[in-house]
Amino acid sequence: MEKPKLFDTNKSFIGIIAVLFLIITIRLFIEYQSYQNFITKPFYYTYADVLSSYEKTKGGKRYKVLKLRSDQGFTFYTTSHRKDEYRHKRLRLQIFPNKSISFKDYLGTFYVKSRIKEEESLPFTFKDDLLKKVSAQHADSALQSFYNAIFFATPLERDLREKISMLGVSHLVALSGFHIGILWGLLYGLLLLLYRPFQQHFFPYRHALFDVGLAVVLFLGIYVWFVDFPPSLVRSYAMVLLGWAVLLLGMELLSFTFLSTVLLILVALFPSLLVSLAFQLSAAGVFYIFLLLQYSQGVKTWIISLVTIPFGIFILMLPIVHTVFGVTSGYQLLSPLLSLLFVPFYPLVMLLHLLGLGGLFDTVLLWLFALPEENAESLLPAWLMYAYLALSLGAVWSRKIFWLLLGAATLYMVYLFTFV
Repeated sequence: MEKPKLFDTNKSFIGIIAVLFLIITIRLFIEYQSYQNFITKPFYYTYADVLSSYEKTKGGKRYKVLKLRSDQGFTFYTTSHRKDEYRHKRLRLQIFPNKSISFKDYLGTFYVKSRIKEEESLPFTFKDDLLKKVSAQHADSALQSFYNAIFFATPLERDLREKISMLGVSHLVALSGFHIGILWGLLYGLLLLLYRPFQQHFFPYRHALFDVGLAVVLFLGIYVWFVDFPPSLVRSYAMVLLGWAVLLLGMELLSFTFLSTVLLILVALFPSLLVSLAFQLSAAGVFYIFLLLQYSQGVKTWIISLVTIPFGIFILMLPIVHTVFGVTSGYQLLSPLLSLLFVPFYPLVMLLHLLGLGGLFDTVLLWLFALPEENAESLLPAWLMYAYLALSLGAVWSRKIFWLLLGAATLYMVYLFTFV
């Protein structure tokens, strides 16, 4: 017996989508008014927390690039020629916006000139304490950066970020649905083991999916807040939350109507997600997972988990990723295998860090990060990417177009790793 669909008719689905588009349009209009007010002011005072700070050199002069989040909610870059250490600081700045800041930049992250008026150290928090405890278990700064990134969504060191990109595993380091999925499976499984004996003896009438699921959803919500709402993680959490609700209602979950509805709800709530690359790549990844699952019906679960999803996603995402990131290395072919290994690795290293044994895999990781030494640059033209996206949408309704899509992506992979 088939599960009922999320929407009874195409008409009701189109109606909901139209309402969401209307809300998004209104939100964008309001944001545009704020943007116009912002760029027309000659200067602007704000308080902002320093998210990251790194040093650059230009024309023999050194300066620092700061990434900040203001109290008004926007994120921006600025520069400072002071020799101060800005990490873990709160600044009062005079910023000088102008029309070179586009509306797209305003929604996302933009550069603006500034003068630092005041600075103060931020009080250390529980999160800072955890960051220090994780770092203390590793002598190498790259490993400190790696583990704090996969646990707490902190920025990676620049050199390590390049190595990660050459290995094709940026999706493993940037917190996303992959991590949420692992955490959901782990927490739900463990809590269910504890819950079952009590349910059988004291409340057999209770529904485990509701009780255990609610506990896991609350925990994951706290975690997303704790790591400061990375866009890809926000998308993933929303899908988990709504997916859990859909399962409770006994309705069809793995559908493109569900995916498109969730994405539009998120954009309606947070218009800045429209220009978030992390959100866009994350959404594309989920789209291709749904596409692969749609055409893998009847295939054994272990084949889907170990072959179809990791290798299929790697191949199908290559044209999308290489429209934005040109870094190309033969070591990126290890990505599907490393993705599979990350599933047990992630919860294991969490446990090891809790036990103070976080350095167990340091030698192996340093060897892995040292593997890629050279890379080439190859960007897919934007018009080809748009054609590929059109083909991807067509594959939702046609198996023949799906095989054409997969063939095109495979040919591109062969070209990329053979001739570039």
